[in-house]
Formats: sequence, structure tokens, C-alpha cells
Amino acid sequence: MLFADMPAVVVEDARTQARLDTLLAEGHAQQMLLSAAEQCAALSGVYLRATWDRDLIGRPMLTAVQPDNALPDWRFGMLAAVTFWRELSGSSTQVVFRHIERHEPGRIVHGLYQGSGDNIGRRIPLAEHPDTAALAGSIDRDGETTPTGIRRLTAAYVPNMTPNRLHRGSPMGRSDYAAPIYDQLDAIDETWTSWMRDIRLARARLIVPDSYLRSNGPGRGATFDEDAEVYAQLNMPPLENGGITLSQFDIRVEEHQRTAEALTRQAAQSAGYAARSFGLDQNGAAARTATEVDSEDDKSTITRRKKAGHWKQGLADALFAVLELDVAQFGSTAPAERPRVQFPDGVADSPMDVATTLDLLNRAQAVSTATRVKILHPEWDDTEVKAEAAAILRETGMGTVPDPGDTYPLAA
Repeated sequence: MLFADMPAVVVEDARTQARLDTLLAEGHAQQMLLSAAEQCAALSGVYLRATWDRDLIGRPMLTAVQPDNALPDWRFGMLAAVTFWRELSGSSTQVVFRHIERHEPGRIVHGLYQGSGDNIGRRIPLAEHPDTAALAGSIDRDGETTPTGIRRLTAAYVPNMTPNRLHRGSPMGRSDYAAPIYDQLDAIDETWTSWMRDIRLARARLIVPDSYLRSNGPGRGATFDEDAEVYAQLNMPPLENGGITLSQFDIRVEEHQRTAEALTRQAAQSAGYAARSFGLDQNGAAARTATEVDSEDDKSTITRRKKAGHWKQGLADALFAVLELDVAQFGSTAPAERPRVQFPDGVADSPMDVATTLDLLNRAQAVSTATRVKILHPEWDDTEVKAEAAAILRETGMGTVPDPGDTYPLAA
């Protein structure tokens, strides 16, 4: 819903725009943001981290860090500093190596600790572990700090949704799974468990007399061969169906399906989404108008706009830090500038809806030819719009008459 289409990230300076486009393309920004947004929805928020690794690639990088691997410092609801941590390779149940990475304005502090599962332990030199050995060459004399060369914090926090219902006043976001969805998801699990039990109980079983069983020998019990075609003569009175009873229960498919869909619909609505976003109510009995469909999707649209508002701020802050690092650490000549993040519309109008709208506007003589072309092709620039409008007027025999609503002079 957020990053299926990459949002537009724009700046005023042409050189900065070109460099920013290169950084986003080489850094696989859309793939990273898709992953970060999914983590954000599940874990209540996500951190965007601007960093670099000269041995890996010659440019700054934008990465995502999950909130359960971060210890933030807040000041007036704004992120003042944050400490990231991760467990390193070679750790075991007895010995755990942790890399501590603290981001502060102007510097990044690194630390390597050897401890246990519940204790951070003692600090050891970065060079003693292969995962942090490369950092030893980038720190200053105090043996722990990497100067960033910029005053800005090289990390930003993006909340999923606010406010946090458990911690009032906290700048931390809340997960899409926040209460009451826990209980609703538990009910869905119970419904599917009951459905699977019905399938197990509905397996066909044969109830046969003892005389139909074949002895496996003393102490080995007896079995019934359901694939046998000929049985030995049995000394037993004739009964209906040869004394064999078929036991097979019905599977309550419709009841379980309706219950699961109702619970899923309620959970989706509790999280702020329309049921259609989860594939429900797609094939209604009666045809619905586009207005009715849009009305049903309003809940998801509003939720998307709320989340996009949080992402606009956090992503702009993180990309500003990336541009500043590009100048300070890699000597870029493009001046750093805080970008603007513009998310596209959540739902695109169908070609039929656009054509109907343009036809009505044309009949009402409410818009110019150039405006109609702009509505049909919003991605076109003014030169392309002008050329298309002039071509339409020539083909319709109106090329010699200036379009009153066209602000651009038409070609002769």
C-alpha cells in the first residue's frame, strides 16, 4: 500500500536531484523500503539508518533497523540519539558477542562486548571479532568513535501509527496487531483448528465384526485387510452390508469458512483496513457502483494516508543525512538539501472512469484541451502536454482557433 510504487523524492537543485536518484537506484531503495514498511507495520515502527562502508561500496547507504534492536533517547518527542545492537557470529548459549552502535549528532560510537544471554558483559577491542574488525580502522584516537562530519543525527524513527495505546505520551508507534486484534487472531486460530479437526474426523473408517479380523499370531493382535478381495468362509449370521459399517462424518466447510471470514474482516477493520484489502467481499451477489467500492475502501485509504504522513518525515530526515554524508565522507559536489517525499495516489482510476470524467468536462466546456490532456497524462511535463493539445486541436479542425483555457501558445 505504501511502496508498491516508489514515492517521488525531489529536491530543488538539479545536481542534487541527479545524485539523489543515483543513490536511490544503486542502493535498491524501493526493495529496502518495502521490507522496512512491513517490519514497521508488525513491530510498531522502524529506524532508518544512514551509514557507509568504504570497503563495500563507495557511497553512503540507507538501511533499516528493527525497533527491538534499538534503545532510543527521546527529547521533547524527538529522537536525540539511538543505540543499535546486534548479536554477532560465533555466539553460543554460554558466550554472546554483541556489537553496540550508538548514533549521536556528529558521531557514531562503536563497542564490542563479550557477555552471556542476559548480561552484556565486558568490553573488548573491536579487532577481536571479524565482524567488527573493519571498524577499527575508521575510529579516532579514543578507540571508539567514528566522526560523521555532519551535525545531523544519522538515524531517524518512523512510527507505524500513533498514539501508542499502552504508553500514553510516548513517541513510539503502535503495531497493526495491537489490541483487540490479539484476541481476534486467536479466535481465527481456533476456527482453523476446529476445521482441521473436522477433516481428521471425517476420514472414512470401517467398523467390522471380530470374525473379520485376521490374527497376526499370539500376542501380536489382529488386523483387517481392507484391500482383500476374497475372505475365508466366516461362521456368522448374514447381516446387512456383510456386517461392515462405514463411519464417515461430515465436514462443516461452510460454517467454518463464514466464521473465519467474519473474524478476518473484523480483525482487518480493527487494524484500520477495509475487508477488500484482504481479498474479502470481492464477489458480491449484486454489482456495486464505483462510488460504493470507493466508500468501502475509504478505511484503507485513510490508514494509508496516516502512515504516509509518518514516512514522509522520517524518510526525508534519513535521506537528508545520506546526502550530507555523501558530501562529508565522499566529496560529492552536489549540495545537500532536505528532499520532499511525495506518495502517489493509493488507488488509480480506471481508464473508463477517466474517459467518462473527461467527456463530461468537455461537454460542460469547463476545462481546456491542455487541462484534459494533463488529467489523462499527469506524468507528462508542460512541453509534452502542449504538443499533444496542439495535435488534438489540429485533428479536430480547431487548430486555427486558440484554446481560451490553454496557457501555452499553440503551434501553427
